[in-house]
Formats: sequence, structure tokens, C-alpha cells
Amino acid sequence: MKSTHLEPFPDPVLEVPNDLKRNIIVSSIDSLLNWARKSSVFPLQSGLACCSFEMIGTAMARFDISRFGMEAFRASPRQADLLIVAGTLTWKMAVPLRRLYDQMSSPKWVISMGVCATSGGPYYQSYSVVPGVNHIMPVDVYVPGCPPRPDALLFGIMQLHDKIRKYSLVGKVAGQE
Repeated sequence: MKSTHLEPFPDPVLEVPNDLKRNIIVSSIDSLLNWARKSSVFPLQSGLACCSFEMIGTAMARFDISRFGMEAFRASPRQADLLIVAGTLTWKMAVPLRRLYDQMSSPKWVISMGVCATSGGPYYQSYSVVPGVNHIMPVDVYVPGCPPRPDALLFGIMQLHDKIRKYSLVGKVAGQE
């Protein structure tokens, strides 16, 4: 028979010492894994045009991308979970780029850096230019500019960190039904 009124829980059987109470953290697995993911994102560089020079500039001392957990760009897609597409994407390069994306381990994210990667830029009417990376693979963050400054890329990375923080193991974004 269930009780209809609220009763307080009884005192715990085991007492936790006061010095240990400060060292115990109660959290969910999602928040713990997402903290680890956003603190150690491994980027794969896809420098296709002039935006790649600005992307390399983020690794220099003035901007220091290592503050965001990206100490070194990876050479293999199997070691990366972030693909930064910087510059003009042609239809000929789209197939190898999609292959690199497919070889990345899940969860994986994509940043489209620059107007050329986002919408084709000044070459959007050309027969050989893809009118946006989103036609080839899903894009998580768009960084505008021609070319975007390194601080704009860092802001895009911070936006990606917010998205990673909301990621859930069950495949839904936290807070959405």
C-alpha cells in the first residue's frame, strides 16, 4: 500500500566523513563525457584555399588554439573528431573530402570556415565549385568572412564547444524533446 504523503528519507546507513564530502561530485555520464570531448577536440585540417593560412594563424602564440584543447592538427581522419573545411571546395575535391569525413570516428563535427566553404564565395557560379560544404556533409558551425580572422575561428570553436556540451549519448540534444 502506497503512502499519499511525502516522508523524508531515513538517514543513510553509512556515514561519509566530512573530508570526503568535499571530494565527491555527482553528475551525469553525458556531462562528464561532453566535458572531456570539448576539452580535447582533435581537428583535421582541410585547407583548400587562402582561409587555411588564417586557420594556421590560430595555432600561433597570439591566438593559441591550444587553450581550447586543440594542441595539434591531426594527419589521419581516424584520429580526428573535428573537420575544419577552409576555402573553396571543388566538385573534384568533394569526393575525397567526403571520404575523409566518413573515416572519422563518431561523434564527429564539421566547421565551415570562410565564405567559399559556406556558399561558394565569389566563385559560386562556377561549374566546378560546390555551393557550400553542406551539400556534401552536415555542417555544425559556419564561420563567416573572406578570409575569416583567427579570432572568428576561435569564436566558431567556442560555439562548437556549446554544441558539444549539449550532446547526449542517446542521440538527442539535451533540452530538446
